[in-house]
Amino acid sequence: MEVLSRVKEAFPDTMVIVITGYASVSSAVEVMKMGAFDYLPKPFTPDELRGVVRQAIAAKAIQLQNKRLRQQQGDLRTVSHQLIGDSPKIKKVIDMVRKVAPTDSTVLISGESGTGKELIARAIHANSKRKNASFSAVDCGTISDTLLESELFGHTKGAFTGAHQDKPGIFKVASGGTVFLDEIGNISLEVQAKLLRFLEAREILPLGSTTPQSVDLRLILATNQDLKEMVTQGSFREDFYYRIFVYPISMPPLRERKEDILPIAYHFLEQFNGSLGKDIVGFEASAVNKLTQYDWPGNVRQLRNAIERAVILCDKEQIGLRELPFTDDFEHLIEHIPSTNEELKRIKKEIRQKAVSEVEKNFVLNALTLNNWNVTQAAKKVGLQRTNFQNLMKKHGIKLQRRHKKK
Repeated sequence: MEVLSRVKEAFPDTMVIVITGYASVSSAVEVMKMGAFDYLPKPFTPDELRGVVRQAIAAKAIQLQNKRLRQQQGDLRTVSHQLIGDSPKIKKVIDMVRKVAPTDSTVLISGESGTGKELIARAIHANSKRKNASFSAVDCGTISDTLLESELFGHTKGAFTGAHQDKPGIFKVASGGTVFLDEIGNISLEVQAKLLRFLEAREILPLGSTTPQSVDLRLILATNQDLKEMVTQGSFREDFYYRIFVYPISMPPLRERKEDILPIAYHFLEQFNGSLGKDIVGFEASAVNKLTQYDWPGNVRQLRNAIERAVILCDKEQIGLRELPFTDDFEHLIEHIPSTNEELKRIKKEIRQKAVSEVEKNFVLNALTLNNWNVTQAAKKVGLQRTNFQNLMKKHGIKLQRRHKKK
């Protein structure tokens, strides 16, 4: 214990593992309080020793990464592609973007909600020969079929009720540039057919017109659904699927590239420091551990929102656990020692409520993620009535983008 104390005093950043023949709860708590990374009771196997050492090395790597990023804070260079991270998976994505950007090939980006599919599309456009022309993003999941067709291809006067004049569509207006169609799995078979015709002939036919119009346009599409499975089910055209499956890029979820969490968090920290007039230099060790261990079901979008909230709440040099939204002071409640029986009852009640709330929220997010954010299917899979499932979503502030019915 004295060696541990002196090592942590002289070299506070050293990761210490204590080997002990006295593995009592009190001794374990004491060595952890004194700064040991972990303790290993005898007897132990070589595999157990290797496992603890591997964990210490991983924790040290995160510690060093946090230190390096904190020193770079304020001097972070924003790369042109805006894709942050050094993990093998994100490097592969960046390499694919670099190769396809100079071409005019159609690109299909897949990935869970919030992973940054539009960011990839913008990176492709920014590094292409069309970079000085327009980039138009369309969320196909929030527009009805008729309106979507009109928005994309345009319409002539009198084509439908309310069409009082000719209107050029996005494809015509963005000619020479790039159009990004998000949530492509939500469009009807009819619109799929028209998009297929455009990809084959590079021509559009406005609603109500009989004269095709040539358009010079690059198309990038994205989805968070399994399009191949949708082809099998008959809800997605097979010929359209193979036509857009020219150059597929898969954006990995944040939980599969955890070494990128801190660089992304510091990127957002710099952004919000500027926009909110703050001068926060980094994250406390406890916050770093929570950030890097959390699975981030909402991916980069959720991380961005968490950092924005933390910057707003933080009134000191570094962001701590208290400012992170998914902790909700849960750890502080557990660590707090009540002085009266009434206080004990109150804290126990708060801990139960917060624990249940967190479990419920993760339950709903997991069900939605596994079922491509289809509420009906998610409710059925977990054995709940749709209305009860929606009530849970509303309770925990989980919003779903409106999806139109397919014809």
